[in-house]
Parts: sequence; C-alpha cells; structure tokens
Amino acid sequence: MIVRERPSGWRLFLVLRGSVLQRIRLTLLLNVLLATLVTLAHGNLFTVKITLTAIPFTLIGLPLAIFLGFRNTTAYDRYWEARKLWGELVLRSRSLSRQCQSLIQLPQQLDPHQRATDVRVRMVHRAIAFVHALRLQLRSQSDDALLQRWISAPESARLRTSSNPADALMLNMGHDLGECIRLGHIDPSLAASIDQTLSAMTAAAASCERIKHTPIPFSYTLLLHRTAYMYCFLLPFGLVDTTGFMTPFVVGIVAYTFFGLDALGDEIEEPFGLESNDLPLDTLCRSIEITLRESLGETDLPAPLEPVNFRLT
Repeated sequence: MIVRERPSGWRLFLVLRGSVLQRIRLTLLLNVLLATLVTLAHGNLFTVKITLTAIPFTLIGLPLAIFLGFRNTTAYDRYWEARKLWGELVLRSRSLSRQCQSLIQLPQQLDPHQRATDVRVRMVHRAIAFVHALRLQLRSQSDDALLQRWISAPESARLRTSSNPADALMLNMGHDLGECIRLGHIDPSLAASIDQTLSAMTAAAASCERIKHTPIPFSYTLLLHRTAYMYCFLLPFGLVDTTGFMTPFVVGIVAYTFFGLDALGDEIEEPFGLESNDLPLDTLCRSIEITLRESLGETDLPAPLEPVNFRLT
C-alpha cells in the first residue's frame, strides 16, 4: 500500500512509486512510436492509404471506458471487502484476548511466558499465529519459524502437514475452549461468546480465501484487454488526418488512460499480493501482534512497521 500525501504541481506528473506507469510503460511506448510512424507516413502503409475516421473510435471508446470503469469498480469492491475482513480480524483478535483473560478463571496469575501451562496465554498466542498463517496462505508463502514462535512444537509439527494451517489453528482453539468447559475454568454460557469470536475469525478467513480463489472471470478480462489494445493501436490511423503532428501526444494521453485503467484493475483485483497498491498484510499482522502481546502485559514489543519509500507491505 502506498502511504503518502497527494503530490502537487509538477511533482504530480513525476511520481512513479505506486503509479501504474511502470507496468504499462513498454506498451505505452510502443503505442506512441506507432503513432509517430503513422504521423510521419500520413496514414499510408506503403502505397495504401488507411482511411479511418474518428466516428468508429467515438462509438467504441465510450462503451470501452464504461466497461473498464465497471471492471475497476468490481476490482475495488474486492479490495475494499478484503480490507474490511482484515479490519474484522483486528477487532475480533482484540476481543478474543479480552474474553480469554476476563472469562477464563485459573488459580495462577497471568504470565505471558507460561504458554504451556496457561490456556489464556496459549489462546492469545495462537491468535497471533492464526493471522500470520492466514497472511502466508493468502500470499502462497510459508514461514515455519515464524509460526513456531507462537505455538508449541507438537502443534507446529501437526501444522506442517495441514492443507489449511489457519483453520487447523482454529480447531485447536476450539479444543482448548472445550477443555476449559470440562475442567470448570469457564461457565458454558460465557464460553459461547468466545466461540462466537472464534467463528467470526474463521468466517473472515474463509471470506479472504473466497476472494483469493475466485478471480474476475478470465473471459471478461480478456475481452477488455483485447478491445483496449486494438482501440489504442488503431487510434493513430483515425486521428492523423485531423490532428496531424499532435497525433502521438493525443494517442499517448488516451492510451495512458485506457492501459492504466486496465493495469490498475489487474493490480487491485488480487488485494493480498505484494504489489505497491495491495493490502499491507505485514503491517496489519504486526499491529495485531503488538496489541495482543501488550494485553498480556508484555513490554518487549516490536516496533510498528513504517513505510519504506512510501510503501507498506
């Protein structure tokens, strides 16, 4: 995610970090070069004059812009839904820590270093492992060493054989909660609120998986790609007789808009990746980790992640 103030003046045209220009620069350059050649040749291909008017481009350009806008709106809806789901995880993880510490009654004082013997600490640490595991799943990554910091060695070994580590961690949460009920550490009516929190976290994770594994239909995206490319590469032939030497400039502006909208839709369609405009899952996980560890009374906390070159990961 790009985090910076909006540039003003000439800086607005010089900013590259977070811009889609880096993704489309080669295609845009080819388009402008073609427009330049068409201008120099006055629309002639060897001895054949290619005659196109602006009318077909007007008829095609308007619906193309509408459909590109619709696709980008759909892609942004996926991005915004993903952000709301991770906001839900932040909320529910904080609620889980509070509920575990206030509703589960044990004779010993809470000690964040006694994970093996204190189910309250174990469940809070497992919640930290859960958000990290979900982040790694959504980004198709793995980091066993990171997860081992927050769960026991036997649980970590079982997790490596699981096809869905985040869901496996939630199952273990349920087992610990059930054990607390059987041992009388929590009243069953109070345990229901913790179970609702666990279910909400599971639902948020499942919804994130739905977004990741259900992209916008490829045929729809392919149609827009093809139409945008054909439109921009044929545009010089329709403008050269009316705009003359300004054809490359006009084509460059139009192509930047259409290619940029197309590339931006591709980028935000998958919000869990590592592109500049994707969600900062590392930052969100670090925020959850800091909050939960602080709720346990820990003081040796990591620092929040800061933007590097205006970019949060």
